[in-house]
Amino acid sequence: MTAPVRIAAVGDVHVGLDTAGRLRAGLEGLNEQADMLLFAGDLTHRGRVEEAKVLVEELRDVRVPVVAVLGNHDYHSDEQDALTAVLVDAGIHTLEGDAVTLGVNGRRVGIAGTKGFGGGFAGACASDFGEPEMKAFTRLTKRLAERLERALASLDPSSVRVALLHFSPVAETLAGEPCEIHAFLGSYLLAEAIDRAGADLALHGHAHRGSRTGTTSGGVPVRNVAQPVIARPYEIFHLGT
Repeated sequence: MTAPVRIAAVGDVHVGLDTAGRLRAGLEGLNEQADMLLFAGDLTHRGRVEEAKVLVEELRDVRVPVVAVLGNHDYHSDEQDALTAVLVDAGIHTLEGDAVTLGVNGRRVGIAGTKGFGGGFAGACASDFGEPEMKAFTRLTKRLAERLERALASLDPSSVRVALLHFSPVAETLAGEPCEIHAFLGSYLLAEAIDRAGADLALHGHAHRGSRTGTTSGGVPVRNVAQPVIARPYEIFHLGT
C-alpha cells in the first residue's frame, strides 16, 4: 500500500531582520515528519529583500521540497519581484497563478498557488461597478481566481491536488475576525475557482484571528494555517490515504 503524503503547512511567519533563529528552531524535526513544506503567504514582515534572505537562511536545514505563495506583507515594500527571485534562487517553488508537481512516496502531488485577494462573500461582496478603484479591486480578485483555476486544471486529476493561497476562499475560516473586514480577507471567487477545477485540499493564511476549518460549497476542505491560528510551527496534513 502506498504511504500517504505528509504535507507540512504554515502561513504568516513574518520573518524580519530581528527574528533570525526563531523559524529555524520551530522546523527542527520537519524532515522526518513531512514530505514537503508549504508556506501560505506573509513569509516576511515588510516585504524586503533582506528579510527574504533571512528566511532562506532559516530554511537551510530543510531538505524536503518547499513551496510558497506570497502574502500582502510580502508586497508592502514593492520589492515582490526581487523577493521572489531570492526565494526561487534558493530552490523554493514560489507560485502565482501557476503550479508545480512533486513526486512523493510513489505519488504525484500537484500544488497550484496564488496570493489571492479580497472582495468578500455571498451577500456581502464587492462588484466591479462605480469608481475605477472599486473596479480595479474586484477585477484583480477575478484575475487571480481565473489564474488559480487554470493552474489547478493543468494538474493531473489522478494526482493529489492542493490549492495554496494567502487570502481565504471561504467565510468559515474567517470566523473570529470582525465581519466588517471579511471583504479584505478573502473572496468567494477563489472558492468557485477551486470547485470548478477540483482539489483535495485548500490552504490559506492571512486571518490571524480566524478559524481553522471550512469547506467550499463543492466540498473541498479548507484549512487556515496562519501561525497564530494553528499555534505551532506548522501543521501536518495526510493526503492520499
